[in-house]
Amino acid sequence: MTPEEADALVELAGEYVLGTLSWERRQDVESRLPHELLLAAQVARWESRLQPLADTVAPLAPSGQLWRRVSGSISVARQSVWRRWWGDIRFWRLTCGALTCAAVLLAVTLQVKVSTPALPPRFVVVLVSPVDKSPGWLVQVSADRKLRLIPLKTEPRQSDKALQLWTKAEGWSGPVSLGLLRVGEPVEVDLDNLPPLQPNQLFEITLEPPQGSPIDRPTGPILSIGRAVAT
Repeated sequence: MTPEEADALVELAGEYVLGTLSWERRQDVESRLPHELLLAAQVARWESRLQPLADTVAPLAPSGQLWRRVSGSISVARQSVWRRWWGDIRFWRLTCGALTCAAVLLAVTLQVKVSTPALPPRFVVVLVSPVDKSPGWLVQVSADRKLRLIPLKTEPRQSDKALQLWTKAEGWSGPVSLGLLRVGEPVEVDLDNLPPLQPNQLFEITLEPPQGSPIDRPTGPILSIGRAVAT
């Protein structure tokens, strides 16, 4: 990816998070997110950067006059659309088909909900360089308590050093090592021995001796760092 393409991807992710894209472009971005890890990483990065700003803004209740204007506009639009659909035979065919599919889907959903417990939330972490803020790794934690670490760029290998992944949540006495990494290779880590993941939980990758840190703390420089965001 060229620097221009990378900049365009960052800008697109920012506009998506801010909500300034047109409906068509927003739908296009949403369809790309499950398959384009770099785009998903940039979206998660923008969300983690902007959410603290959103939390500082107090909710503002709309005035009564504004609500009346919105309600009137919606009523007019609904009446116009409804008259057009009411006389269209395709609308009734689609309605019948949709109701049939909905009934089948509801039956399957109810069966699944009865047989399976509720799943905990999922989290994503974009680990960025503390120097230039470029994304280096994408962390995905799914409901099965599996952490998947995906490299987003190529880093130089150092034969006399190793990469070590750490995490620390609020209230912990110190960071916990999640193991050593291989440069440029994805890895999966089982989190069953750790407490449930928390929003804003810290993750970082440090440069350590070949066998890892000799103590239960990072000893080398931080290469990538980020915090967990619920998805």
